[in-house]
Amino acid sequence: MKNPISITSISSISPLGYSLDDIWNNYLNSNHCFSKTSLFDSEVLVSKLPVSAKKEIKALRASDSKYKSLDDSVLFAIYTSRKAVEQAGWNPSDNFGINIGSSRGATQLFEKHHEAFLKTNKANTLSSPTTTLGNISSWVAHDLQTQGPEISHSITCSTALHALLNGIAWINSGMCDKFLVGGSEAPLTPFTIAQMQALKIYAKENKNEASYPCLALDVDKTKNTMILGEAASVACLEQGNKENAIAKIIGLGYATEILEHNASLSTNADCFQKSMVMALGNLTPNEIDIIITHTPGTVKGDLSEYNAIKKIFCNKIPSFTTNKWKIGHSLGASGMLSVEMAVLMLMYQEFISVPFIEEIKPKRIKNIMINAVGFGGNAVSILLSK
Repeated sequence: MKNPISITSISSISPLGYSLDDIWNNYLNSNHCFSKTSLFDSEVLVSKLPVSAKKEIKALRASDSKYKSLDDSVLFAIYTSRKAVEQAGWNPSDNFGINIGSSRGATQLFEKHHEAFLKTNKANTLSSPTTTLGNISSWVAHDLQTQGPEISHSITCSTALHALLNGIAWINSGMCDKFLVGGSEAPLTPFTIAQMQALKIYAKENKNEASYPCLALDVDKTKNTMILGEAASVACLEQGNKENAIAKIIGLGYATEILEHNASLSTNADCFQKSMVMALGNLTPNEIDIIITHTPGTVKGDLSEYNAIKKIFCNKIPSFTTNKWKIGHSLGASGMLSVEMAVLMLMYQEFISVPFIEEIKPKRIKNIMINAVGFGGNAVSILLSK
């Protein structure tokens, strides 16, 4: 990148909590955030917001009569956006841009409205406007009373990092000085979980196994262990090196693979190889201290990303980590949660490891690469620095 982009604030709501202090403290323990929920005639593992976070969202919903009909994915985005903008010191008159995406969108509301339609053959009056994908960014813009451009998109699990790419493009074009970017996901619904189970990638509980049901980043596992989690995370981007920056983006890369089937990713993740090389730019592989992997906990997905990293970094492989073993996969929001994890490691200068992986601590914490990829091989790699 010719010109660095400053991250002047970042905010999230997830199973880890909703304040950076609580999130950091939860990262420091080796406990996961999974619990059981009933699905049809069985129980499945999910990663839910903590009770205190649920209360925050409930209060937000009750604060405005118009918010009562909104999906949780929209409310999560509004909540985190308010905090991020306040921390960055932005004003509505700044007319900053907004790009917050989602993989599944308003899945809870859509399933509710569709179930009612099947029973009555009539659609609820608000079923369309409250389930459209643009619903997220437009409501955030309404809540913040900004007049800048607002965009929503779905690029499956790399959605949040594609939002970050788009925000940088707008800033570098000179069309905006600031952009609010991120992803929001509320996927803990029967149909969404059933879709993951149909792909045979969802974790099945086994009481005889070790205490970590999602084995993200374990390349020796023999079965899929992905678990869904709900979350939203957004970041405030500004051009150049800002005094109040909490991290800066110094590299970015992206690539798309040719599909073999609807959910394919090549054995050596060609898209990741290309995106990581592009993100490195003029840096050498040995200048990267940590890689936060996408690794959702699936056998093929985790191994293919690991193979791609070995291809690019050879015998200079950085320290690895991920947060999906702890909070699950929040689909479109997951990439920005990884960015937040990187920001926290840069701030506190402490490595967050995976408890069941042999730990290789970095010698320093200066340059961190974040990977994300979605169904169809839409890979993004972002390089953060202090």
